[in-house]
Amino acid sequence: MNYSIIRYILARVLEFAGLFMMLPFLVGVIFGERQCWAYLFVASVSLLAGFLGKQFKPKSKVFFAKEGFVTVSLSWLVLSLVGAVPFVLTGEIPSYVDAVFETVSGLTTTGGTILGDVEHLARCTQFWRLFTHWIGGMGVLVLILAVLPLSGSYNMHLMRAESPGPSVGKLVPKVKNTARILYQIYIAITLLEIVALLIAGLPLYDAATMTFSTVGTGGFGLLNSSAAEYSVAVQTIFMVFMVLCGVSFNIYYLFLVKKPKEVLQSEELRTYLGIIAVSSLLVGFNIREGFAGFGEALFHGAFQVISIMTTTGFSTCDFNLWPAFSRMILFLLMIVGACAGSTGGGLKVSRLVVLAKSVKNEISAVIHPRSIKKMHLDGRVLSEKVIHSIRVYFAIYMGIYLMSVLLISLDNFSFETNASAVMAMFNNIGPGFDMVGPMGNFAAFSNFSKCVLMFDMLAGRLELLPLLVVFSIKTWKK
Repeated sequence: MNYSIIRYILARVLEFAGLFMMLPFLVGVIFGERQCWAYLFVASVSLLAGFLGKQFKPKSKVFFAKEGFVTVSLSWLVLSLVGAVPFVLTGEIPSYVDAVFETVSGLTTTGGTILGDVEHLARCTQFWRLFTHWIGGMGVLVLILAVLPLSGSYNMHLMRAESPGPSVGKLVPKVKNTARILYQIYIAITLLEIVALLIAGLPLYDAATMTFSTVGTGGFGLLNSSAAEYSVAVQTIFMVFMVLCGVSFNIYYLFLVKKPKEVLQSEELRTYLGIIAVSSLLVGFNIREGFAGFGEALFHGAFQVISIMTTTGFSTCDFNLWPAFSRMILFLLMIVGACAGSTGGGLKVSRLVVLAKSVKNEISAVIHPRSIKKMHLDGRVLSEKVIHSIRVYFAIYMGIYLMSVLLISLDNFSFETNASAVMAMFNNIGPGFDMVGPMGNFAAFSNFSKCVLMFDMLAGRLELLPLLVVFSIKTWKK
C-alpha cells in the first residue's frame, strides 16, 4: 500500500474543500449573514491542513487499483466530515451526526434530509447544501484530475473508482484531458440551465442554487415544498435538465465530435428514454382522477417518474397519496436509476440491459444447449469479465440492501418506511414512501440507523467496491 500518495491526494482534497467553502462565505458576506464566518473558519483550517500535508511529497507514484479505491473512499469521507462542521458551528444543525448525514446526502447527490424547515436557513447555508450536489455530481477526484498537474498511470484508477457505471473508459488518450472534457460539458449544462431559469423568472441566487441541485441530480431545494411552488415553466426546465443529466456524458462528447451513429447505437440511451416514456404514461393514466385532466396528471406523473429515475428527488406533489400501482412503478424506478456515466445513481440502465440479456441467454442455452451466443451491447461484444462484474455487483447490491433494511428495522418503523428509506439512500434518490415520503424527512431515525444510511449513500455513489475495499483487512496489509 502506497500510503504516501494517498496522504498527498487527501491533502489536495482538503485544499479543494477549503476553496469550495469560500463560496458560501462570499454568499454570506453579500447577504450580510453572520453564519458566513463559520465557513471562512473551516475553509481556512482546511486550506492550511491541505497546504501542510502536500509539503510531504509522495515517495513513489506507483499507484494500483487498491490505492485508487482507498483514496477515493477516504476522500469522500474527509469531504463529508469537514463539510459538516459549518452546520454545527452556525447552530443550524446542532448534532454532528445529523450534520454529517446532511453533508453525505448532499455530496452523494442523494437529497434525503433531516431538516423539517429549510426555508429558515441562512442563505449561505442553503447555498452550501445545494452546492454539495454540484461538487458530488461529477466527482471531486475527477475535478482534481482535471485541474491539478497530476500525472502517471494511476490517474485512471482514481477515475474508475469514482465514476459510475459497469466500465469506465477514456474519451481521449490522456485521463487528464478526459476529466477536463467531462467537466467542460458539466459546466456548460450548468450555465445553460441557469440562463433558462433566469429567463423563466427566477432570481440569480435561486436559479444558480436550484441548478446545482438539478444537474447534480441531487434534490435539495430552497423551499419546504420542493418544486411544487414553482411555475410550470420552471418545473418544465427542471424536467428537461433532469433528463439531460441522467444521460451518460459520453453521449454529449460523441455529439461534439460528430459521431451520431454511435449515439443512435446506444441501447442504454434508448432503454432509458423508453422507460421514462412508458412509465410516465402508465402513472399519468393511473392518477388521472386526482387531477383536473389527463394532461395535468401526465405532467405531474412524468415529473415524478423523471425525478425518481434520474435519482434527483424533486417533487411537485405528495406521491405518497397516489394509488399503489403508481407508487410501485416509482419504487422500481428507484432501482433502475439513470445511465452509467451520468450524475444519476441507481443500479444503472446499462446493468439492467446486461442482466436482462443474461437471463435471455440462459433460457436460450436450456433450449439450445449446443449453441454459443456472445452478448452484445451497443454493437460491441461484451467481455466475460464485464458480465461477471455486473452479476457480482448485483449480488453485493442485494446483500447490502437486505442487511441495511434489517438493521434500520431496529427503530421499529413500518416496513414501507424502512424498505423505501434504504432504497432511496442506497440509490441516491432522497425521498421514499410513508414516513420518508416527499413531505417527510429522516430526522426520526436513530443515530445508528443514520450511520447505516450514510454508509448506503456512500456505497451507492461509489459503486459499492471502493467503500467495501476500505473495510477489508487485507487492504491494509503491506
